Formats: sequence, C-alpha cells, structure tokens
Amino acid sequence: MSDLSSDPEGILKRGWSAEVSDYAIAGGWLRRGAALVVGDAAGGVYVFKGKSGATAWCQEEVHDGGILAMAVRPRGEHFATAGQEGRVLFWDVADAKVTRAIDVGNAWVEKLAWSPDGKWLAVACGRQVRVYDVKGEQVWHSDDHASTVSAVAWASADELATACYGQVTFYGASNGELRQKLEWKGSLVSMVLSPDGDIVACGSQDNTVHFWRRSTGEDSMMSGYPGKPSALAFDGAGTLLATGGAESVTVWSFHNGGPEGTHPGVLKLHVKPVTTLAFARRGMRLASGGRDGGVVVWSMKQDGQGGAVGAALVTGVLSQLYWRPDGQALAAIDGDGGVTVWRTK
Repeated sequence: MSDLSSDPEGILKRGWSAEVSDYAIAGGWLRRGAALVVGDAAGGVYVFKGKSGATAWCQEEVHDGGILAMAVRPRGEHFATAGQEGRVLFWDVADAKVTRAIDVGNAWVEKLAWSPDGKWLAVACGRQVRVYDVKGEQVWHSDDHASTVSAVAWASADELATACYGQVTFYGASNGELRQKLEWKGSLVSMVLSPDGDIVACGSQDNTVHFWRRSTGEDSMMSGYPGKPSALAFDGAGTLLATGGAESVTVWSFHNGGPEGTHPGVLKLHVKPVTTLAFARRGMRLASGGRDGGVVVWSMKQDGQGGAVGAALVTGVLSQLYWRPDGQALAAIDGDGGVTVWRTK
C-alpha cells in the first residue's frame, strides 16, 4: 500500500497484536472493553485481555466447517457464534463455556444480531429468520423470504429488519408480526439502519446504494459505485452514511434534508476496495479498512467531508473493525488471522 506505513501514524498509537489459527471472521469487545473476542474460519473462539492482548482462553473447532457469524450481547458478558453446520452456540465469557447449543437447520447460519436491550437474538438461516430469547428458546420464525436473507438489523429493541432479494421487511420482536415491507427490484447485499430506525440503507448487487425514509415512504438511490457497496455505516447521530464499493469511502450527509441535491464527501487514501467501515459511538470519527491491509481513521464533518487523522497497515485483507465502547481503542481483524489493537487517545 503506497500511501500508508506499517508503523501507526497520527492518533493510532501502538497497542498490541495477536494471531488466531485462520481467517479472522468476526469479533467484538466484551466487558466494556476489558476483553476482545475473535472467531476464525477454522471454527476457533479466542478471548484476549483488552489491555495486554494476552490470551484469556481459546477453544478450537467449536463449529464444524468454521465460524460464519458472531454477535456480542449488549453489556458484554455473553456472546453467540454460528457456523456452517447450522448451529448457534451461546457463550459465557467468564466461565469459558457454551451455555446453550441450538440446531437451527440444514442451511448455513450466516447472520446474528442481538437486540439493543439484549433480550432477543436474531438468526438468519437460509431463507428464514428466527428469534431466540436469552435462554436460547425459539420465540418465532418467519416464513420463507424471496431469497436467502442477506442482512438482519434491529430498528429498535421492539423491531427487527431483514433484507433479501427485492425487499426489506420489518417484524415485531416478540411475536414476528409483519409491520412493514419496503420493495426494490434488485438483490440487496447489505443493510444498515439509522440509530432512530427511520432511514434504511442497502447496498445492491447492481453497484448502487438504495435508501428509504420510513416515516415518509420516500426512497432514493445513489449510483456510480464501481463495485458492490457491501460496507455501510451510520454515525451515532444518524447524520452521516459512510459507504464502500470502491477504493475511496463515499460519505452522504442527511443534515438539513440531504443527501438529495448534495455532493457526498469522498475520502481517498486506500488503493484497493474498502471492506469494512465503523463509526465510533460518540463524536465524528470514522474508521475504514480495505483489501490493501490499510486502516484509516477519519475526522468527519456534518456535510460528509473529512480528513485522515490516523493510519496503519496490517498484512491481511481487513475483515472487521471494532471501536472500543469508550472510543479510546480500535481493534482490527484480518484475513491472515491477525488481531491488532491501537490506542486512539
């Protein structure tokens, strides 16, 4: 990567690094940042101490065929993993053990999402979505979608959204009641909701980003991406929507009635396509990671413009980026099994 150094620069300060056995798929911060959990393509689960990076515990080959998804429950003491064999495992980080194993079905379980209050876990398996309570008991399941469910996200503690070919569907959390359906003729490959649940943005197979305002029923489309916008992120205020789909990050502003009729911010530093995006919970810092192994932190403005304030390089393709809840550290996991944490204060 020509424009970044292997030494961290700007606000990214050396923290620690570790390795897992295979491609690092997913992870998250536990215990308010006191620990970091990572799952890999070989089916391993690793928990690292947040400050030092020392291994707290690990278990290998917990999912036959590898881990496909992981979700940390809010408040950070428990998490769930899913794999190719169609199982979901509930974990207790303190006891380093599985508290519940669920056989969901014959299809791969590719998406997991805890509700904001930690009461429900949404599980996407093939064309269905299922919702479980904290004990692992199934509460309801949907009818078959038009295609494999490509994304799940919580609009609120009381409402779940799913995306598939041609539509986004909203369900009541406790009973699966169909509440709203937003239709679009195309294959939706990614989805993110604004914090208030009103704006729904989806990356599409046709290299566009489509979004709806649920309160008004209006919809719009952003085109011109050279690739599929599979990386999407809203900031904590719901003002900025960051999108991938290219070597640059395109940031649309919803401030003052945008983004219609406005020009997006275009953040250029990566030399290969962006694979993951994450806003810090507070403030206006955006982190991006790419196929070039580059990690960049951007300081953003309300109009979508921004500049790089930190950069670093890892050896593998970036899988995911995770801000520590206090915003004072950033974790990256990559395709070479690398786990890297930088201090950001």
